[in-house]
Amino acid sequence: MKSTIKYNSKLNAIGDKIKKYRKQNHMTQEQLCSKLQLLGIDMSVNSLKKIEVGNRIIKEYELASFTKILNVSADELLKDCVENLAK
Repeated sequence: MKSTIKYNSKLNAIGDKIKKYRKQNHMTQEQLCSKLQLLGIDMSVNSLKKIEVGNRIIKEYELASFTKILNVSADELLKDCVENLAK
């Protein structure tokens, strides 16, 4: 079985930030998934829930879509991760 590397016991380092910015934009998970679909990203609410709690890896095109929809830079989403690596 293939071993997956985790970051702080999660499969992604930015799920909590995605949730934070989704809520700041007054969006439900369903609304965010609908906006992703408009960009050609077919993501279920269940997949988004897994991303937000860190139980699913984020693909680079999904990251790009999140930044566009949530109006936040990839640098901001990755900021804490990069700072923790520098320690």
